[in-house]
Amino acid sequence: MSVRLTLVTTYVLCYAVAAACFGEQRKLEPMSPDRKGRWKKEVGWLLSVADHIVEFVAKKQLLDNGVEMEVMCTQQRRDLQSNVPALRKIDAMLLDYLDNFKDRNEFWYVKRDSCSESEKEEAGSDEKWWIPMVKVPPNGLPPASRAWIQHQKELVNQVLKAAMAINANCLMEMAIPESYLESLPKNGRVSLGDALYRNITDVEFDPDEFLSSVDLTSEHKICDLKDRIEASVIIWNRKVHNKDNKSTWGSAVSQEKREQFEDRAQTLLLIIKHRFPGIPQSTLDIAKIQENRDVGFAILESYSRVLESLAYNVMSRIEDVIVADNLAREKAKRDMPPGSELAPIPQQAPDMADSMTLLDFMGWNGDADGRGDSPCAADQDQDQDQEDGRLMKLPNIMTNLKNTYMDVLGGHRSPPGRH
Repeated sequence: MSVRLTLVTTYVLCYAVAAACFGEQRKLEPMSPDRKGRWKKEVGWLLSVADHIVEFVAKKQLLDNGVEMEVMCTQQRRDLQSNVPALRKIDAMLLDYLDNFKDRNEFWYVKRDSCSESEKEEAGSDEKWWIPMVKVPPNGLPPASRAWIQHQKELVNQVLKAAMAINANCLMEMAIPESYLESLPKNGRVSLGDALYRNITDVEFDPDEFLSSVDLTSEHKICDLKDRIEASVIIWNRKVHNKDNKSTWGSAVSQEKREQFEDRAQTLLLIIKHRFPGIPQSTLDIAKIQENRDVGFAILESYSRVLESLAYNVMSRIEDVIVADNLAREKAKRDMPPGSELAPIPQQAPDMADSMTLLDFMGWNGDADGRGDSPCAADQDQDQDQEDGRLMKLPNIMTNLKNTYMDVLGGHRSPPGRH
């Protein structure tokens, strides 16, 4: 009972603090000093629990008589030891990116009630009626400001991908509840439906064509598709490893085909996650969070999800500025006399002093393929990343468990990391 109460308190505290400090993040502006101090202080309290989640490790100890012996000592759990500092750095980067918008007068915000109906239609007031409208100069943003805004979007996108990777890996390590497994259909065809099943099992399978053939016009339909695909992945994997206690004798689908279908479904999940980063969590993820009994996973999942949500909101506000700039430039181009045109926007590289990447900030050198072993190759890759200010590949996130769902299904783990 005490563990369950601790888990609920962890989730509630994290989301309550985030809602009180960040809110909806309706504007691109720095956080006030009072809210920033409150956020850092209360997040520190939340993460202080992680210091006491330890594991036993073998260490060598030298006795007074010169004899060396191996003893068991405690240290912070490996996944927490790696991911908590990473999340803290992501948190600091987001706050710094918001501070960058201090005293930026190239764009401003107005209430939607003060705008004309045509301006509301162009800005899409039906979708974001609660968000203030962005205003830019009549001819759009200056070229330097436009390049700076685009660079800020790329930096925030790096942070979003890192938070998504940590959150997805944490959810992957959580055990799949028995209640979810019992609710699964008997096969993948029932889970997907006849139409989707035929498309995903077709000989000529293209994930982009598959997604273009389904209706993804609403958030509800996207979540429904994700739930169906995730359920089929688990069903196929359990059948491949024969974990459903059913004989495969006489089955119409071979083991190799099931593995192929499972890989295709994993690819679709990866594309959906990156194409729609702001969609709610799936039924599988919600079931895992509700039945989770690990306080360390609760801390990592809740903190990373809050940072993911904040990064997505900041990037959405940056996109609002870019959309307003494009509309202003198109309108100015229509109103210009015939024969004249707006000056083209030069492709200016951002200032190298402000183009620190997530790789540099978080101290991640090399990549998962071991290319960091060569100093020349590492310096070459780092210089290339710094030239455009983008993180080309995220490193592997440290986890506490050795085997993934795809390796051993006996522990009822979820699909492997999709990021």
